[in-house]
Amino acid sequence: MRVLERYLLRDFFVTCLLTLAVVTFVMCLGAVVKAMDLLARGVSGVFILKIFSYNIPFLLSFSIPISVLTTVLLLFGRLSSDGELNAMKACGLSLWQIVTPLVLAAVCLSVLCLYLNGTLAPQSHWAQRRVLVDLGMTEPENLLEEGRFVRDFPGLMVYVAKRERKKVTDVIVYEMGARGVKRSVRARYGYLMTDLDKKQLRVDLHDVRIEVPDEDHPMDLTRSRDIRAEHYPVTLDLSNFLNRGQVRKKGADMAYGELMEAVRDIRGAFPGVDPQDLARMRMGLVVDANTRLALALSCFAFTLLGIPLGIKSHRRETSIGFGIAILIVFFFYFFIIIADSLVRHPELRPDLIVWIPILGAELAGFLLLRRAA
Repeated sequence: MRVLERYLLRDFFVTCLLTLAVVTFVMCLGAVVKAMDLLARGVSGVFILKIFSYNIPFLLSFSIPISVLTTVLLLFGRLSSDGELNAMKACGLSLWQIVTPLVLAAVCLSVLCLYLNGTLAPQSHWAQRRVLVDLGMTEPENLLEEGRFVRDFPGLMVYVAKRERKKVTDVIVYEMGARGVKRSVRARYGYLMTDLDKKQLRVDLHDVRIEVPDEDHPMDLTRSRDIRAEHYPVTLDLSNFLNRGQVRKKGADMAYGELMEAVRDIRGAFPGVDPQDLARMRMGLVVDANTRLALALSCFAFTLLGIPLGIKSHRRETSIGFGIAILIVFFFYFFIIIADSLVRHPELRPDLIVWIPILGAELAGFLLLRRAA
């Protein structure tokens, strides 16, 4: 029996590690593309490496359950196809005796995921946010992302089509007021200069066209005044980025204990929040905590469900196992998406919705195992 247990566990962990490597690599492709983009903008390799490494624990919280499910489907599909399960049963072993070591291994992986989701992943997420703040402190130019409007500077909205180190081209700056846009500034190019002592990023624009709406009729474009200028300076306030104390933890940055404390004292965790949003924010934290627990316990649930499905498939092809795994994972994450979308309706208890696929998988797996035994 011990020889059989070692045989099954060895195959399980070897296949699981290989599958985990493949799944994690696929999930990392988005981070790799982002890292290459940051590298092209002149961000140092040390910062990129930190951001990339801090993202791995979060990815593992998803890739480990997927890998466990795929491994179980592949392993028992092969055992069933090769007739090894029938040989084990002919030796007097019941199906429950055969699957017990793998179920215990899945329990251990669920415990690992509990630590990963509850402690390591939020710590890494928080560290990643701090690194991004450091990126803004040491290289404020990187705050001007190409191809999107940046609304993080007080009173201004800035768009940069392209940035090459200290030079920016096709720049649009909207100066905002109480009634909307006070002035729009368009420039062919400009140069960046940083003054960390004054917490400012200065943009010297060249070949500028300034459009000033009429104060009495701001929506009437025919009354706007056009001003041409060779040079126009714009000063961006970096105080919000350089003051580390203003970076507060979000729900994704909190460990289990911090989440529970925030749920009990939502006003203390998020001071200044609109009273109308208290219920929504509290439910968002509760859904987050339940989602993390459900993700961790999915290793156990996927194992119970994957064993009888692998036996019934009678296939050793990898594509079949991956196909079944994708369908189950899609069903599982569909309920998580529903729960997140219902956070604004606490009366519907979206925190309980994430448990539907977990409990359903465990019940279905137990019944199918009992029928196959």
